[in-house]
Amino acid sequence: MAKTIAVTNQKGGVGKTTTVINLAASLAVADMRVLVVDTDAQANCSSGLGIVKGSLSKSIYDALIRSEPLNSVIVDTEIDNLKLVPADKNLTGAAIEMLDIPEREYLLKQLLAPVVGRFDFILIDSPPSLNILTLNGLVAADSVLIPIQCEYFALEGLTDLFDTLARVRRSFNP
Repeated sequence: MAKTIAVTNQKGGVGKTTTVINLAASLAVADMRVLVVDTDAQANCSSGLGIVKGSLSKSIYDALIRSEPLNSVIVDTEIDNLKLVPADKNLTGAAIEMLDIPEREYLLKQLLAPVVGRFDFILIDSPPSLNILTLNGLVAADSVLIPIQCEYFALEGLTDLFDTLARVRRSFNP
């Protein structure tokens, strides 16, 4: 059973995507089976793992919104043992489209359930905001990794994030 880690922070530019790419590559080189799930519409994690923007036939958007099985969205990367659920620009409107979906907070967790046994680690790259996509990552995760910069305002934001994590734990992921 995979260890699922959400790499999150509501601030942008703190190294979430860089952390996911480097951690995933390091784990894969150490013979761990790794799945990266890119939930950021900027899709920088996807492009950082070799996906050319605009070249995809399916992305995490299709799994979340169009109910495509996650297996049909997973792609290989150039790194052995490392697979990717890519993001694309369609993800930009997903938060609005998810408003009418029952139990929308659990979509990613439900999508991951059939594939979790195939991997040692699942790393979720979160968008730079506390939205429904971030919430899905937190609900699906066993652990949270929070990259921060060494500055005062980063610590201020960390307090807000800890409050959110406590609420998520109480309501969705005990």
